[in-house]
Amino acid sequence: MDGKRVFKLPKAVKITGRSSSITNSFVNGIIPVVIPTQEDIASVLDALGMTDDTIACAYCGDKHSEWDHFRPIVKDKKPTGYISEINNLVPACGKRNQSKGNKDWRAWISSSAALSPKSREVYRLENKIRMLGRFEAWSNPTIIDFEELVGKQEWNRYWRHLEIVQKTMKEAQIVANDIRLLIQERARTS
Repeated sequence: MDGKRVFKLPKAVKITGRSSSITNSFVNGIIPVVIPTQEDIASVLDALGMTDDTIACAYCGDKHSEWDHFRPIVKDKKPTGYISEINNLVPACGKRNQSKGNKDWRAWISSSAALSPKSREVYRLENKIRMLGRFEAWSNPTIIDFEELVGKQEWNRYWRHLEIVQKTMKEAQIVANDIRLLIQERARTS
């Protein structure tokens, strides 16, 4: 067996490679979470054609492990106005939730994105698309203009903190590059 096909060197991690995670954390830090009642959950499952006994990933039918924001709460590094509430959540498996990310569900589900239902050749995908379309028409999620609600000054003050964090991350990456080179050079001469 060819060792080059078996061995794959791990890629060096960059501090700045985590900036989208930091941005998502900043958005998630202000998004309200509304705890649903059992009746709320039952209503959503009913709208999806599921029950407590038949609950599954709404996107692929696999075992669900979490609830996904059906409509993204972050888009273009800013909050969309949707919040974490049952009318904007569907049961999902972790792989589909990760693959979908903040994409529109209709564009993603039929895309060739890694782990999308279409790329996985999910059985009866058109039925899932119809079910999700019915859920989308049925649900009435809350949408809030956060900036208007808190005021422009407070809103901008919050986002300046993100800019500071990202600037600090870039500066730290420069130092990390220097340190990595020093360690590499020292390791070669040892």
